[in-house]
Amino acid sequence: MTALHAPLAPAPRPAVRRILSHGIYETRNVLRNGEQLLVSLILPLLVLFGAHRLELITSAATPSIDVITPGVLALAVMASAFTGQGIATGFERQYGVLAYLATTPLGATGLILGKAIAVLAVVAVQVLVIGTAGLVLGWNPDPVGLLWLGVVVVLGATAFTALGLLLAGTVRAEATLALTNVIWVLLGAAGGSVFPLDHDGAGALLLLLPSAALGEGLRTAALEGSFPVLEALILAGWAALAVLAARRWFNWR
Repeated sequence: MTALHAPLAPAPRPAVRRILSHGIYETRNVLRNGEQLLVSLILPLLVLFGAHRLELITSAATPSIDVITPGVLALAVMASAFTGQGIATGFERQYGVLAYLATTPLGATGLILGKAIAVLAVVAVQVLVIGTAGLVLGWNPDPVGLLWLGVVVVLGATAFTALGLLLAGTVRAEATLALTNVIWVLLGAAGGSVFPLDHDGAGALLLLLPSAALGEGLRTAALEGSFPVLEALILAGWAALAVLAARRWFNWR
């Protein structure tokens, strides 16, 4: 067969379909991965039940579960957006999968958008499961505040996904595995996500951490029913800084 009569290569699917297909593929991989489910769902649920059972946060005006549930949601968002995506992307980069996919019709932008879709899908599952568990335990969020809570969740997922991709694209996969898990534990235990930070003194500087902004933002939305402007700006700032740094230093191989 001559080149003149060779069959034409099939045209790539529209960009939106390519991105959605990759997002669905990434979501399935996460939901089928027992280790990621352990970090993203099981451990946050254990923290929720344990903290509620032990009454680690007590207040005369605010029941413990009303403070803990938004904090555990913050912990879960960090697990899927930062730890999960960071580790997965780090090993994809090490094995050459990342560079290969970036050269396909999906492209680098489509690859990142597909990962973002996967993170949001997993976060939606987390919010549903952990939110339901919190309601069973007595969580009583402000109905209007649930809308603002959703906005803060998306901002937090964006910021921590960007931070996870930045780490995955700048250090070795083994280092990414260790660092993302250690940072997740530290931010969850002392970074203002699960347990509120002191707003007075030098400790107030910790409120600039993305984990504190996410935790405080979710608590403000759920408890007060108002939009946490300052926390949203902090999360948006972290997301912008991480994206700019990734554009400068991210290595596809």
